[in-house]
Amino acid sequence: MAKINVLSVCGSGTVTSSMLSAKIKEHLGKHGFNVNATEVNPGGIETALGSGSFDFIAYTCPIKDVYGVPIVSAMGFLTGFGEEEFIEEVLTILNSKG
Repeated sequence: MAKINVLSVCGSGTVTSSMLSAKIKEHLGKHGFNVNATEVNPGGIETALGSGSFDFIAYTCPIKDVYGVPIVSAMGFLTGFGEEEFIEEVLTILNSKG
């Protein structure tokens, strides 16, 4: 299984981002990825990026788009109305990494 690192961002950095991480792990696991997820709030993004390398950022609240890491809106994925689109976008990102 290919290992990937995901930064999961929600407004508080706890409940929603944990739910998002679990769902990402489940869905990407079906595609052969071993997902390591870190949950933060928007204020913790820069600290997390400074202490680790991430393949993409999944977010459910507004964030800046200046981190040098692909960002993907996960609100539709979390609610179930956009799961396929989210997974397709993430797989495109991961497959472009080589």
